[in-house]
Amino acid sequence: MIPSTAALVLLLVVALTAPCRALPAQTPAPPLQWEVRLDAFTGDAWAIQAGAGISAPLGTYVRFGAVGGIGPGADGLTGRTDLIARFTLDPFRDKRWAPYGVGGVSARYGARTRTSMVLMAGVEGPPMGRVAPAIEAGFGGSFRVGLALRQAFARRR
Repeated sequence: MIPSTAALVLLLVVALTAPCRALPAQTPAPPLQWEVRLDAFTGDAWAIQAGAGISAPLGTYVRFGAVGGIGPGADGLTGRTDLIARFTLDPFRDKRWAPYGVGGVSARYGARTRTSMVLMAGVEGPPMGRVAPAIEAGFGGSFRVGLALRQAFARRR
């Protein structure tokens, strides 16, 4: 027996309008994630800056964010703005420590403004309460190292 056209249309409408729910194995990407950090820059334009940032998911493995910092340096009071993408190799916290790469652009402010590309590598540790520690090193105008405390999410980075 062939179902009627009306029955097929009704079945299609019900299937397309039924509420969807995440399967237990799926972990949705965390919302906005804040961080606080301390960074040191080497070279002629050395600086030590305290900073803060925020990032949003761009998918399972990548977060896009902005970081700002301010502190003393070779030019007196210095500042910076970074726009970065962070690619993690362990987005689901399968391991306690997870490596990641960072790429983006940076603008540093002092006696003069300098812009540069940013390329860093880092490792993020296990959650300590509501935050997770991270250590980074790389290049962005000069050699730079950073320590960060990021908002920690259960089962996601």
